[in-house]
Amino acid sequence: MQEKLSFYEDKMNKSLEALQNEYGSIRAGRANPHVLDKLKVDYYGTPTPLQQVGNISVPEARMIVIQPWEKSLLKAIEKAILTSDLGINPTNDGTCIRLIFPELTEERRKELAKDVKKKGEGAKVAIRNIRRDANDTFKKMEKGGEISEDDQKLAEEKIQKLTDKMIEKVDKAVEVKTKEIMTV
Repeated sequence: MQEKLSFYEDKMNKSLEALQNEYGSIRAGRANPHVLDKLKVDYYGTPTPLQQVGNISVPEARMIVIQPWEKSLLKAIEKAILTSDLGINPTNDGTCIRLIFPELTEERRKELAKDVKKKGEGAKVAIRNIRRDANDTFKKMEKGGEISEDDQKLAEEKIQKLTDKMIEKVDKAVEVKTKEIMTV
């Protein structure tokens, strides 16, 4: 029973990690190289992550510089940025690409905050679905005679406590990211 509990705890932790990774790609006015994590560049016919074709640095608070290892990639990187949902126009000087992040407008901040909340709700739904799966598993184990009714009730209590703890962590992550976005 204990290994089942830790299995479901791992699944819940993965949902929380996925949420935090998504939050890393939401820009909050400052230049964060993680906004480029999902971008892929056409590198000799293969979609390759941007981090694998050049150096990415943040020389200033609102600027990212991408220095490709091959100058022939400048156009491909520029195209990948323009077709992404970043909403930033890259500046190509022939040796590197600069991304200058404008200050976020109040309206855009509110939009991003809504998006953060929506992603948080998605994570909570995922965690609750894991709780439901866990409860179903323990009910089947009890019906199959693998565990007693008391053990089943105890397992359900533990899963509920774990669910509450994870949802609290999601709420905290939403709160922190929202505060980061709304800070001018």
